[in-house]
Parts: sequence; structure tokens; C-alpha cells
Amino acid sequence: MKSRHTGCAQETAAAKADLSIRTGRRIEAGDRQIKKERHWRTRKDPLKAVWESVLVPLLEHEPTLTGITLWDYLDEHYPDQYPEPLLRTLQRRIKHWQATRGPGKAVIFRQSVPAGHQGLSDFTHPNTPISIAGEPFKHLLYQFRLAFSGWRDVHIVQGGESYSALADGLQTALHKLGGVPKEHRTDSLSAAYVNNAQKRYLTDSYQALCRHYGMRATTNNLGVSHENGAIETANGSLKRRIDQAIKLRRSADFSSLQSYADFINRIVGKLNKRCKGRLAEEQRVLRALPRHRFIDYTELTVKVTTSSTVAVKRGLYSVPSRLIGSRLRVHLYHDRLECFVGQERVIRLARVYPKSPASRARRIDYRHLIHSLAAKTPGLSLFAV
Repeated sequence: MKSRHTGCAQETAAAKADLSIRTGRRIEAGDRQIKKERHWRTRKDPLKAVWESVLVPLLEHEPTLTGITLWDYLDEHYPDQYPEPLLRTLQRRIKHWQATRGPGKAVIFRQSVPAGHQGLSDFTHPNTPISIAGEPFKHLLYQFRLAFSGWRDVHIVQGGESYSALADGLQTALHKLGGVPKEHRTDSLSAAYVNNAQKRYLTDSYQALCRHYGMRATTNNLGVSHENGAIETANGSLKRRIDQAIKLRRSADFSSLQSYADFINRIVGKLNKRCKGRLAEEQRVLRALPRHRFIDYTELTVKVTTSSTVAVKRGLYSVPSRLIGSRLRVHLYHDRLECFVGQERVIRLARVYPKSPASRARRIDYRHLIHSLAAKTPGLSLFAV
């Protein structure tokens, strides 16, 4: 028809379209033959004996059954009657049934989040095993991300999800950002929410944290990860970047925790370069930060034993012997302990975690005990691992 519109003769236009002159005339006259719908099969149905009587009832009861599962079922109940080459036919039949007779599927509504409206938090496991000075390093990565601009901040977390890890990571990210979004969303983090018989409620600490920053705390529905897609996608891109950077580095072993943290920060910095323009737009509408950070630790009270140690959360720590008999007020963070006598901080200790639920971790500093050990050599046996 295009050739005819440009002035070509009927014979020339038909030849260009690789059609006969008669077909060309019929098309030009609007006399197009519509292919009739076929209601009959051109070959024997290999699944006729079992499709409606056996397989459809199974699919109606559980629509998520796959082709391989149903083929295994047929192979078990009808040996040698349905060979493996029929698997592809069965899969096509199931796909057609799901589209024409199957149940409705969940609809995903794409969201457009305005600038300054939402920040998201999540914990994730890195794909590549990491070691510090040759020792396996078990940890999580906490990530905060702005939904509009995509700006993110990442922190290394030891010991699993906890309120202190969430509060520390979130507040550090907000202060780096220089402002606060209207809403903070999580995917039902155990650190932020208590899950009990499908009923969730904010823990007092997390609720107070969000109030302090003027953020509305929200969470997606249990098991519906796409509602938190902005952070789930960010987790995937972060872990892929880490994997690639480690391959380029040719080693997943780091000399120190700080060295590993610097490695993560370089990766995050490169990712954040992509969103500078949108970040500047978002920062203009963020709310102001409060004057002070909120409490991001758990407070405990412990007594120093005559062995100059304190026990905190399945961890045994040595302290200076001058503190024996004292009651210490401990601020327990996810990565450290800060110990106070009255209002004065007397020592800060790196937090340690047990390797298994049944064991205890130890952090014994010989400098706390050297004078007593020098006087009483048998004292060394007290700290045998």
C-alpha cells in the first residue's frame, strides 16, 4: 500500500511486496481474508487421559505447582506412560491454563516517591566471605537509602540485627546527609519491630528514635519484599559491586576492620556520585536535624569480679584491676562497650561476639592484669581459652 500511495502501478507495488497482482488488488479493495479460528487439534493430545481428570484438579487446589512437579507426579503414578519429552508440552499446557483459568495474581503498583519523603533501612549479608587478618569475619551490612535520589550510606555490623546497630547506622547516615526525610521505612526488621502472631508493633526504643527525628515509622507487609523495593534493589547493587571489587582486588582478606570499612566506603562513594544532582534537589526539602543524637545503646549495670572481669551478653571482658568490686554502668553498642563509674567514663572496650550460640566470647587485655599476673603466675590459668 505504501508503494501505491507513492504512485507505483498495481503490478509494480505487488512485485515489491512479493505478492501476486490479484492479491494486491484484493488488499487494495479492502477484501482481506481473515484467518478463521481453529477449534480442532491437528495431532493427538498426549495428555488427554490425565489433563482434565487428574492435573487440572491438582492445579485448582494449588495453582503454583510447576511442570516438573506434575511430570514427576505422572511418572510416579503412571510409570512409563508419560516420557520426559512431554515435559515441555506439559509446561506449555500449565502456562496456558494459568493464563485462561488460573487465579488472579498480585498487582504491583509502581510508586513515585517525592523528594524528601522517604528513607529506607535494611540489613543484608554480603555474598563473598570476608576475613580480617586471616580470621573469618561474620557480619552484616546495614544500609540506609533515600528513595528519591538513591543516596545511600552503609555500615558494618557485627552480632546481627539489633536496635543499637539500627539506631547507630540510621543516625550516622542522617547526620552525613544533613537532614531528615518525612518517613522511615523498614521491611519488618527484628531490631525495629516485634513480630508476634502476625501482629507488629513498634518497640519503645525505635518509636522514640523516630519521634526524636520527626519521622513517621512505616513498614511493608510481611513477606512482600517489592513494597520495599528501593532498598532491596540497593542491596543487590551494593553486593554485586563488593563482589566485583574483591575479584579485582584478588583477595577478600583485610588487614584490619578499618581497612575493610574504608573499602566499603570507597564503593559507596562511587555509587553516590551517580545521584549528585537528585541529591542536591532532595537536600533542599529535607527537614532539619535535631540538636543532639538520640540514645543508640542499651544500658546495663554489671559488677567487676575479683578476677577483674565483667560479663556482658555472653562476652567476658577484662578491665583495669582498680575497678574490682565496682558497679559499672555499661552503654552497650553493637560494636563497643563504654563503661562508667557514676558520670565518668572509665574505659571503652571493643565488643566481641561468640562463634556459636552455646559458647562465650572473651576479650582479655593483659595490660589490665599484668601486675597481678607477675605476682601470681598461677593466675594465668584463670583465662585459659
